[in-house]
Amino acid sequence: MKKLLLLTLLGLVFVALSFHMRAEDGSRLWLRADATAQAKVTANKQSAIVAVAVKELQTQWRGAPVQLKIARAKDTQALGKDGYTLAGNPQTGVTITAAGEQGLLYGAYHLLRLQATGALTENLRITEIPKYQVRILDHWDNLDRSIERGYAGRSLWEWERLPDTISPRYAEYARANASIGINGSVLNNVNANPQILTPEYLAKVKAIAGIFRPYGLKVYLSVNFASPKTLGGLPDADPLNKEVIQWWKNKVKEIYALIPDFGGFLVKANSEGQSGPQDYGRTHADGANMLADALKPYKGIVMWRAFVYSPTKEDRAKQAYQEFVPLDGKFRDNVIIQIKNGPVDFQPREPFSPLFGALQHTQEMIEFQVTQEYLGFSNHLVYLAPLFKETLESDTYANGPGSTVAKITDGTLRPAKVTAIAGVANTGDSTNWCGHHFAQANWYAFGRLAWNHELTSEQIADEWLRMTFTADENFIRPAKELMLASREACVDYMMPLGLHHIFSFNAHYGPQPWGFYPGGRLDWMPVYYHKADTIGVGFDRTGAGSDAVSQYFPPLNEIYGDIARCPENLLLWFHHVAWTYKLKSGNTLWDELCYRYDRGVREARDLQKAWDRLEHYVDAERFADVQSKLQIQTKDAVWWKDACLLYFQTFSKLPIPYDIERPIHKLDDLYRVWFTQEDALRNNYKH
Repeated sequence: MKKLLLLTLLGLVFVALSFHMRAEDGSRLWLRADATAQAKVTANKQSAIVAVAVKELQTQWRGAPVQLKIARAKDTQALGKDGYTLAGNPQTGVTITAAGEQGLLYGAYHLLRLQATGALTENLRITEIPKYQVRILDHWDNLDRSIERGYAGRSLWEWERLPDTISPRYAEYARANASIGINGSVLNNVNANPQILTPEYLAKVKAIAGIFRPYGLKVYLSVNFASPKTLGGLPDADPLNKEVIQWWKNKVKEIYALIPDFGGFLVKANSEGQSGPQDYGRTHADGANMLADALKPYKGIVMWRAFVYSPTKEDRAKQAYQEFVPLDGKFRDNVIIQIKNGPVDFQPREPFSPLFGALQHTQEMIEFQVTQEYLGFSNHLVYLAPLFKETLESDTYANGPGSTVAKITDGTLRPAKVTAIAGVANTGDSTNWCGHHFAQANWYAFGRLAWNHELTSEQIADEWLRMTFTADENFIRPAKELMLASREACVDYMMPLGLHHIFSFNAHYGPQPWGFYPGGRLDWMPVYYHKADTIGVGFDRTGAGSDAVSQYFPPLNEIYGDIARCPENLLLWFHHVAWTYKLKSGNTLWDELCYRYDRGVREARDLQKAWDRLEHYVDAERFADVQSKLQIQTKDAVWWKDACLLYFQTFSKLPIPYDIERPIHKLDDLYRVWFTQEDALRNNYKH
């Protein structure tokens, strides 16, 4: 009897352990390959980075021997420091050749990706060179471990425990980035706390940099422009003050003594109350160049953000262009201007920023937001590769037709000493890193497009799904369709036809198109952007309005300025349109708006139905997690539709078409909805 009981208990333990092994919590991201291989791998150079490449291949590669080869410079000059060539046959032997050790690391991950996605061929001959030199994640993490616009828990960086205690997640994070070609991280918020530059915190940064280094990941810091005053005790932070200049030189020297491969600074200045050179009657160029000169001896760079706006009678969408174009050609060659993808602020859809291409003699980099500040936080499934691609492939016409944002920023059309691309990170200490399992795809997509912006959204989704879930085609096809449909669904149920920034003032989650808050800045208010009245809705940015269209090159200025030629998905961005204006569909603007919102609700429900059909292909834990989030998303879509249509109807005075689902909310009740970011993430709000 005792023996039977023991066997029963052992059986239960085995079942429990088996179940645990099968369970998936998302912590392994897309790096889920079994590490039980014993591949033969050789290398002609030894280093910490090469050791990582060797280990990854030894433990995961299941083909023939692999040789890692640093070749002579004259043979690999075209590859640069990060490029590589894969050649050979997986059954007989593969060689990864590069000019530098980072190229070997990226080549190793490429080979493993081909294996994981079932894309290996008999005769490999692949050459990869990244489109951008600097491929960087910007973390808006604060020193108290809160994250501005972070929706996946607290910061990964345990500042209070550093430098003595090192979380294993630092290496896991670095490994994930290296696997998709990201080579830099800005550790702290652009609204920077000056304390990050104190000896105490620099020692902590040094510890993180040491963990990142074997993965080819450089550390960068956001700096507060007022640091010489707040930390150094100087009377000001004037960039032309010799004492200020010397303070920064000394600080930079201190940083590089600790972190020899430190990447440089990211700066937000004279924006949203942040200190900057304009406080002293100086220009952005004066401020950026002062920092650039301090970094120059160490080959560091300055990423100076163009997200600048302050109270003005001008259209907020015009301000960055107005401040930076007059400074074109005045920046040092280790300064790069970091420009948000659109002229306002990471909206579900924006036209590209007119600054791209307008700076003819200044290096430009694009900044995307991977965290979903305006796209439903980590509650909504919104695959962002189509948004990233939409901007990168937009033609600026700056150098004639074909002058896409990608070609302007990657050095193709305008050779640059530094080319770069940035994404505002969506990571936190959440078990699955990003708060939503599918939000991992946005981190992955940013990295893959930063490496090669010619990849399609479909290719990237296919890769990510195969590595993150399963290679079963019965899962891949519908899951990929779900992902590719999600961004347009979000636009439909939030802000179709070019509507923008009509979110809740406080949390940027949920609709509040009626928002107007006494004492607040006008350009923080939704009413500033939609300008609804009894005649129509939309922001007039034509020559008769704010004239923002004039900031675009011909023929875009003419196209955007002509209501008949303006793309309808940007119509209300550039035009104040009458409710009765006929669109290409034959519907009036009012009816089309109603149909778009209704379509968004149906599309959100379709996402949930599509996921529900995939239950048998996904582990129970992740299936339930995603299903729960999709339930929130569908509820939110109805909330958006009802709030926007009922509110705008108070201006249009027109009926909602009979064939559209009736609102289930009352406008007076929606007016009373108020919540914080934390409420939204807990789904602890009523609507």
